[in-house]
Amino acid sequence: MSAPEQRRLIFQHIDEPGYTNDIACYLRNGGYEVLKKSIGRKPEDLIAEVKKSGVRGRGGAGFPCGVKWGLVDRKSGKPIYLIVNADESEPGTFKDRYIMHQDPHQLIEGIMISCFANNVKQAYIYIRGEFPHGARILETAIAEAREQNFVGPDVLGSGYSCEIYVHRGAGAYICGEETGLIESLEGKRAYPRIKPPYFPAVLGLYQCPTIVNNVETLCHVKHIVDMGGDAYTKIGTPNNTGTRIFCVSGHVQRPGYYEFETGKITMGQLLNEVCGGPLPGRKFKAVIPGGSSAKILKFGERFKGKTRAGEEYDWGVEDVPMDFDSLGMIGTMGGSGGVIVMDDSVNMVEALANINAFYAHESCGQCTPCREGSLWMKKITSRMVHGEARVEDGALLKSVADQIPGRTICAFGEACSWPTQSFLAKFGDEFTQYPAAPKSLRPNGATELI
Repeated sequence: MSAPEQRRLIFQHIDEPGYTNDIACYLRNGGYEVLKKSIGRKPEDLIAEVKKSGVRGRGGAGFPCGVKWGLVDRKSGKPIYLIVNADESEPGTFKDRYIMHQDPHQLIEGIMISCFANNVKQAYIYIRGEFPHGARILETAIAEAREQNFVGPDVLGSGYSCEIYVHRGAGAYICGEETGLIESLEGKRAYPRIKPPYFPAVLGLYQCPTIVNNVETLCHVKHIVDMGGDAYTKIGTPNNTGTRIFCVSGHVQRPGYYEFETGKITMGQLLNEVCGGPLPGRKFKAVIPGGSSAKILKFGERFKGKTRAGEEYDWGVEDVPMDFDSLGMIGTMGGSGGVIVMDDSVNMVEALANINAFYAHESCGQCTPCREGSLWMKKITSRMVHGEARVEDGALLKSVADQIPGRTICAFGEACSWPTQSFLAKFGDEFTQYPAAPKSLRPNGATELI
């Protein structure tokens, strides 16, 4: 079966000739028309449409957006805040940056509709520190929207007021975790909060009810409200509605960003047909389907079981539908949509050493298992690639990795341990057989790097 056509919903104008990121161009293409209609509707009706749509968060966890909105404490009398998670710190993921750079008003319109639906008077865009150009684009776009009365006091003469502020982070991966992000936004060190009691929907920013949504997710809100929740559910597959943007990087002939109906395209169709297959003379070896923290898949392995609907499946990696549930069923996750492809030229020990170095650097250090475990995994793989590999290193790595998940405040513990666990499970022989360099090649005659 050939790959389906791209269904561009969020990226419908990205790369379109003559399309610019200024408000005049956005208005010519129907921009802010959905906001105008939304302001005349009841907020609870807008929330109902988002719930009905079944749209799941596109930031990594895949939690239903409408359900998250429904958990917000609306009885406390405290103000409700909305935070846009524009940190996009997951390696292999780059879709949100393109939205902010090339179509920022789509995001602003989605924010304003979401704010109106939830009676939010202040929204914050928390943008990654390495996106200075994106921050400037957003500041300009917000100013343009304010001039047109789409943002600010008395929006479109409705009596409803809402401001949007851009806050630049310092480039910390942990700020992709919503409570760590909230701590950072409050001016503190980004230590994730303990849940309970600090669920953002009840005790979020400034101890007030808070909604945290990803950039792509909020853009979907605009389209859901425009077409209606029922119509939106017809895009994609059951429990995996709408479209997904896949960021494909690594060893394919045509890396890039591609938007398809969720679950309507398989891994094989995406990599072989859409992305042109492996590089000349190479073969696919492995793929990480949802950003670097997702568990790796090995080409050639097979997966058997039953779907949510009770249907039996027998899939190879190429057969797996690219949706949250299917990837979850085979032991990995769709995550943030970052598809990282590795061919048969890749040494898996060296690849894991690179990933481990990243997570050891990015651990906030609050929880001992994560702080020490991520550092030990980095030290072990670093020692291996510097010529001090030992046969028992694979078992040692697994022992360290197995003691981290479930023992930390936030999901960073899982994020840093899953790569090691899955690399060892799928490519364990490469770790036991990794060669140690002759002593003559060891730096300064070193015998131990840990």
